[in-house]
Amino acid sequence: MKTIEEQFYQCAVVPVVVLDDAKDALPLAKALVEGGLPCAEVTFRTEAAEESIRLMSEAYPDMLVGAGTVLTVEQVDRAAAAGAKFIVSPGFDPEIVDYCLEKGIPVFPGCMTPSEVAQGVKRGLKVLKFFPAEQAGGLAMIKAMAAPYTMVKFMPTGGINAGNLGEYLACDKILCCGGSWMVKGSLVKNGEFDKIRQLTAEAAALAAEARKRA
Repeated sequence: MKTIEEQFYQCAVVPVVVLDDAKDALPLAKALVEGGLPCAEVTFRTEAAEESIRLMSEAYPDMLVGAGTVLTVEQVDRAAAAGAKFIVSPGFDPEIVDYCLEKGIPVFPGCMTPSEVAQGVKRGLKVLKFFPAEQAGGLAMIKAMAAPYTMVKFMPTGGINAGNLGEYLACDKILCCGGSWMVKGSLVKNGEFDKIRQLTAEAAALAAEARKRA
């Protein structure tokens, strides 16, 4: 059985999904799986998130489905009960991180400073989300922070797209990247799941190429 970190590395790109209607969850999951990225971070920004995670997890048990934008421990419980295999938060919330660790739920808190990385290291975390990636200094900032924290790998999210994905993934400090360009809200709302599958396949191909250079 692969660890969650190994699964993230294999996916290389984690589609960050906002679903306003749970009816879109299954066609979206199908498009991602068929496009070659069997993973999704479903953001808890909408009422449909919990049910969407449940539907995707039940229909595609091998898919790596988790919850993003988790802001409270109550949301952790709801996401985990729905089948989320991991929790992602935009910032470093010690209460959420400690709660997940206590419950044995993989957690990837957001950080953008050495002080936040230090908090993660202190708790034994080996992978941290770097958010908002481009706005917080991008790859140069990640490399600078990774220098003293050699045991940590990063999951940059925010401003990642088809144009800069390869540059990020070619760095050995990057476990995977979070991105939403292949699952834009407008594509989901309009039911353009064939287009999502195509963009997903292109992202998977870009990622595979970048990994060869890493």
